[in-house]
Amino acid sequence: MQAIIFIGIQASGKSTFYKQRFFNTHVRISLDLLRTRHRESLFLQTCYNSLMRFVVDNTNPTIIKRQRYIKEAKQHRYQVTGYFFDTSLEEALLRNLNRKDKEVIPEKGIRATLKKLVIPRIEEGFDELYRVTIDGTGFRVEQM
Repeated sequence: MQAIIFIGIQASGKSTFYKQRFFNTHVRISLDLLRTRHRESLFLQTCYNSLMRFVVDNTNPTIIKRQRYIKEAKQHRYQVTGYFFDTSLEEALLRNLNRKDKEVIPEKGIRATLKKLVIPRIEEGFDELYRVTIDGTGFRVEQM
């Protein structure tokens, strides 16, 4: 089974990438949708118990935040794949302005996440790790 962990600041394309690449194959675990860690834990446990593939669609900016998911997924014998959304602050702020009103993130929130962001490394426990960028034709994915 596969656990996918997204890493990146807000408005870096994570949710859009999920919709394009994983919507039909993986359950989406997102604090934006679930609102509490308790609900998130319940959804993750359901995935583990039913052997469902899932994507953790949160910012996950620090090693500690990512370790929680990696460790638990490994305990359940999941393959863990990371996708790092490598985007500049300027690009994220521009995309953020194009969101619907209720989806707009305060600029200071994006800046705060960027300050905490630690670029992921395979040594954290990922089985595979990819860098995702956005160019004029869409998403580009390359192994890190």
